[in-house]
Amino acid sequence: MTDERLTVSMCASLDTRLWGKEHGLGRPYPVVCHLLDTGAVYRELWERVLSRAMRARIATALGLTVEAARDVTAFWAALHDLGKITPPFQAQVPAAFARLDGDPAYRFVPGADKQREFRHEMATHWTLVNLLAEIGYPMDYGRRRQSVAHQVAQLLGGHHGRFGGVLSRKELLKGDLLQPALGGDGWAEQRRLHLDGVRRVLGADAVPVGGLPAELAVVVSGLVVVADWLASQTTNVKKLLPPVDWAGSPEQLDAHFARSSRRAEEAVRGSRLGRARFNDRGFEAIFPYTPNLLQEDIVARLPALVAERGPGLVLVTAPTGDGKTEAALFAASVLGRVADARGLYFALPTMATADGMFPRVRKYAKAALSGERALTLLHSMAWLSPVYADDPTEQHQEVDGAPDLEAISAPPRTVVESDGWLRGPKRPILASLGAGTIDQALTAMLPVTHNALRLFGLSEKVFILDEAHAYGPWMHQHLVRLLEWLGALKAPVVLLSATLTGQAAGSLVDAYRRGAGFHDSLPFEPCYPGWLFTDVQTGRVTDPRPTGTSRARTLEVDLRMVAWDVDQEPETPPSERGRRAVLREVLGPVADEGGTALVCCTTVAEAQQTYRDLCRAFPELAERDGGMRLLHSRYPARERQQISEECETAYGKPRWEAAPGRQESRPREVRPPSILVATQVVEQSLDLDFDLVVSDLAPLAQLLQRAGRGCRHARGSAGRPVWLADEERPRLVVLAPAGSTEAKGIPPSMAAVYDRSLLIRSVTLLNALPGGEIAIPGDVQRLIDEVYAEDFGQGLDEAARRELKGMDLDRAAREMVERSMAQTVHVAAPADVNGDLSRLSERDLGVTEELLTTRLGADTGRVLCLYEQSPGHFTLDREGKVALPRDWRSKPSPDSVRQLMAFVVPVPGKWVRDATGLMEQPPSWKKQPLLRQLALLPMSEDSGGSWTHEAGGSVIVSSRLGLESGR
Repeated sequence: MTDERLTVSMCASLDTRLWGKEHGLGRPYPVVCHLLDTGAVYRELWERVLSRAMRARIATALGLTVEAARDVTAFWAALHDLGKITPPFQAQVPAAFARLDGDPAYRFVPGADKQREFRHEMATHWTLVNLLAEIGYPMDYGRRRQSVAHQVAQLLGGHHGRFGGVLSRKELLKGDLLQPALGGDGWAEQRRLHLDGVRRVLGADAVPVGGLPAELAVVVSGLVVVADWLASQTTNVKKLLPPVDWAGSPEQLDAHFARSSRRAEEAVRGSRLGRARFNDRGFEAIFPYTPNLLQEDIVARLPALVAERGPGLVLVTAPTGDGKTEAALFAASVLGRVADARGLYFALPTMATADGMFPRVRKYAKAALSGERALTLLHSMAWLSPVYADDPTEQHQEVDGAPDLEAISAPPRTVVESDGWLRGPKRPILASLGAGTIDQALTAMLPVTHNALRLFGLSEKVFILDEAHAYGPWMHQHLVRLLEWLGALKAPVVLLSATLTGQAAGSLVDAYRRGAGFHDSLPFEPCYPGWLFTDVQTGRVTDPRPTGTSRARTLEVDLRMVAWDVDQEPETPPSERGRRAVLREVLGPVADEGGTALVCCTTVAEAQQTYRDLCRAFPELAERDGGMRLLHSRYPARERQQISEECETAYGKPRWEAAPGRQESRPREVRPPSILVATQVVEQSLDLDFDLVVSDLAPLAQLLQRAGRGCRHARGSAGRPVWLADEERPRLVVLAPAGSTEAKGIPPSMAAVYDRSLLIRSVTLLNALPGGEIAIPGDVQRLIDEVYAEDFGQGLDEAARRELKGMDLDRAAREMVERSMAQTVHVAAPADVNGDLSRLSERDLGVTEELLTTRLGADTGRVLCLYEQSPGHFTLDREGKVALPRDWRSKPSPDSVRQLMAFVVPVPGKWVRDATGLMEQPPSWKKQPLLRQLALLPMSEDSGGSWTHEAGGSVIVSSRLGLESGR
């Protein structure tokens, strides 16, 4: 008998010595058991997570019945770890590998067992193509990417988050020669026997005749990954561990699968993966008030549109404070019910806005949804948010083979909030409900690990995007690509904006339609306020519907051209026509007669300096509790949260009091005098209402956002100061640098934040306003479009027009570069994947880690100030009351990490790069993602009582004004 025949004969039965799991088990777990476990979990996920429509789409693509598609794709899921039947993987547990040593069935080229770089998922991809072809899966070696066998193998080879490239004909036909790590004939035969055994148990005899389009491939891929993770939980594996003498006979495999299926049901139910149900509830059954004009029109017309044409995209444009959030959530109910969506994701521009939206989504879920309502908060600091507080005693289970990310504790289960498993690494996006930053969704458009899992997490959910206007060219381009994918997935979408140009609106709607298969562009002009709808079935866009508003107002714009003396010391007398003098003038009535005012500055440094100056200008106000406040991003996290909460109490929605003996209510009295000095953080993150808004010059869209904080809520004449004649005519004071109609008149600090040409266009437009008034909402869309109009400079003199044109060209060039770079970086559109899932993972030459970001040029660092109270004794606060956690130098517990992160301050990246004398991080921090990025800044108290850190030629100062540099 030849060696080859001897090898095959000795491999005639499935070998249970080949292990698949070992960590924390006591003894190795046969790989065939893990394959069957994953198939069992996949079947359960198929039934609990996917809608009937999604199952039918997958089945249709494969050319199978829905039941056969379930069995076949579960078979695929089971095969994900077939690549573990290779020498390098088996050698990772020497004791188990020793049982195979010397067995002639398991020959391999010397050294092949040490080729750890050939990972088991790669082996799955390499080996499965031919094995699937052997059982009848379509395979054309000349058209590999279009061949079902290769598509399935590539999909399964990506179960650790990255898809390998299309294998060459040579790699497929001579794989064992090109990759010795695959082992010899005996290894190949065991892979074949495992495949056959699993196929028999799962009843996957059917053979697909077609492959999956990209949008369905990411759904199946996501299910495979989640099934693997759940099947790999140590507690589950221990309960399924077979006896030592278990041989893996057909009868034993059947019995194991039966047990595993029962455990799978418990595991999926315990994970809280599932489907929310959008109940048929009216607007007033969801929200405790009657709808306004915008909401009423959507309530009256959207249900019939969606019932006729199916789900699609709704674009809502309306002023700040006009109830867009409630309109979006009601639209989500309508879209989600018809689409049979399994939940929603509410995407917002910042972590602060996400924190603010989380309780609103929770309240909505209680009123409007049933079924599985697990709700997660998604952003990098979610677990530190007070709205998402965790119970530090409850830990996540380890998942064998999952990335070793931060251990985050899990909260007690509530009706709607998610519990432990869904709060683990990479899992929150899988919950049926989520509120978080747009970055969490846009990351799916970058070639990063597990981007396809994020797409799966967004599939079959209503995707709501707030502040659709708030993103520059880089993020906008990624958003366009995301909408293409959502269109292909037929996921319902709601876009909200207060200041969106017609061109930007068209690009977003067209992207969604393009993903759904409609490549023509349908021009339209959005209404303000108003809404429109397009569906995934016909691609038709409704005529934008103007709705009017019950809060029509006239914004009085008081444009002041001032000398830019923001850097002058408070002790210096203000110049007559300077910014400082004008601030004293316009804020004087607030200090003297009561009421509230917002002063919005361009940079943190200018906000801090303005605060100092106003404290000197209005000393009595500064001495009164809450009379003068400062809010910006350069505070420790807990301090900023505290200030934000104080602001919401002082400047938030009015509280109405019942008049004694009467049923009607009356407003509170005029609020005591108070001024908030802030940066752009107030544009989006907080629901604040001021009697007066003062802003440094900014692009018109931002100015209108800030103006929306003026007289935001109805308080009546009794609730407004006497110097505010009419709350339906709020006042916006714009402080523009003298000469800012030309480039040379724009201060460097302002030009570093905003584009010069947009500033010039904005100040020119404001200066030409008839009567200095803007009708809200009537004038808004026209003005926003006018600021960006190509023929804007026609009213300027020749020199000014020439200068503006040059700056416009520079801006257009920068935006074109950003768009071009984004197109180089982001993943392929679903139509361009064309059977090659590596288009989701591959990076073009020159794409660095710095470009794999959702926010280009976000040069930020994070510092943790350590205050030296006595030699070698540090605390986390200036007062010396908060000691460092005892385990901060060893391995900080989740509680300790939470405490440390509460004192972290975001700063410009240059501060960290230029800093000297930083304290060395404890070695254990290198393994903690949140801590390893921190710069430890030792602070010492000088003779004047200030806490400082000498950093080369500059000084970093910590005070109640936050962190400052250079003073």
